Amino acid sequence: MATAVKKVVLAYSGGLDTSIILKWLQETYACEVVTFTADLGQGEELAPARNKAEMLGIKEIFVEDLREEFVRDFVFPMFRANALYEGVYLLGTSIARPLIAKRQIEIAKATGADAVAHGATGKGNDQVRFELTYYALNPDIKVIAPWREWDFKSRSDLIEFAEKHQIPVARDKRGEAPFSVDANLLHSSSEGKVLEDPSQEPPPYVYQRTIAPEDAPDKATTVTIGFAKGDPISIDGKKLSPASLLTRLNELGRDNGIGRIDLVENRFVGMKSRGVYETPGGTILLAAHRAMESLTLDREAMHLKDSLMPRYAELIYYGFWFSPEREMLQALIDKSQEHVEGEVTLKLYKGNVSVIGRLSPKSLYASNIVTFEDDAGAYDQKDAEGFIKLNALRLRLLGKRNK
Repeated sequence: MATAVKKVVLAYSGGLDTSIILKWLQETYACEVVTFTADLGQGEELAPARNKAEMLGIKEIFVEDLREEFVRDFVFPMFRANALYEGVYLLGTSIARPLIAKRQIEIAKATGADAVAHGATGKGNDQVRFELTYYALNPDIKVIAPWREWDFKSRSDLIEFAEKHQIPVARDKRGEAPFSVDANLLHSSSEGKVLEDPSQEPPPYVYQRTIAPEDAPDKATTVTIGFAKGDPISIDGKKLSPASLLTRLNELGRDNGIGRIDLVENRFVGMKSRGVYETPGGTILLAAHRAMESLTLDREAMHLKDSLMPRYAELIYYGFWFSPEREMLQALIDKSQEHVEGEVTLKLYKGNVSVIGRLSPKSLYASNIVTFEDDAGAYDQKDAEGFIKLNALRLRLLGKRNK
């Protein structure tokens, strides 16, 4: 028997699955449902979600544009760390879940709801990301995960339920979808079905955010990105809001075939999965940010930061955005960004991003020291002999012992 629930806030896309979940919640828990639909830049019209929720009898409907908050408070802090999961994945889906879940908890408080619900399956990472955030922000909240509870066994079961309850089913939703998609302003991810065999190249129709690199223009595109305290603030000298800036980088990346990756990753729940991800603007931004750091970060600060990055990325992938360890790492990362300021110029060409220039008022690059020409006494090369001998001392002692 279902636990007693008075009111539940559902993360609602307006699609078939969450519409079925909405009705299932009403039937199974006999509770009031509040819907929350977030605009994170997924590129879909959100009015149909509101209309469908109204049609299903929902009285409290929240549809919110969170694009600026998403980029400013979640994407940009993550990019200060140059975060890559398993060296490849730019964490586009991972970083969106804590924001959606945070708003659900806030809406639950505002509406007096005692439960929250999501549409993530029991095999994936998203269920963990949603629920770790729920419990971090409200330890006593009731969590409903329909995919772990209901008895539906197949797509036909879902369609039958929808038809029984007069939930509209689009013609293209009646068959098995060729793959599943998640999208936001940072990326799109495609998984399942035609992508499940990692030995097979993805069909061209899988790609949604980028043109094929071989179809990109034969002439390179040059772009300059300005930074302040580690965050991008301008493109070609024009200041832009966080969401507007990422949108522009996405356009540049799309048109130049940038940001495609085909990977097999290790899910938190234990299995490996194959996905095709497109992160056009993020791929450009990562290259630019690293170039800006190369000019402005002290060597040891940079190396320490890089050594912590895999752990930071793992925390985001696993869903621990609101954990004390992520916040501690963020404080260290943000401290490192105080002088990451200036401009980076990049060349975009047929899927590639190349750094061609960097300039910063906070630069640590000293041309009078690094030059191969006369440095006018700025660096005494004789000092290197003692430096080398001191660093070699332990190696020489080991060598003598082992000889």
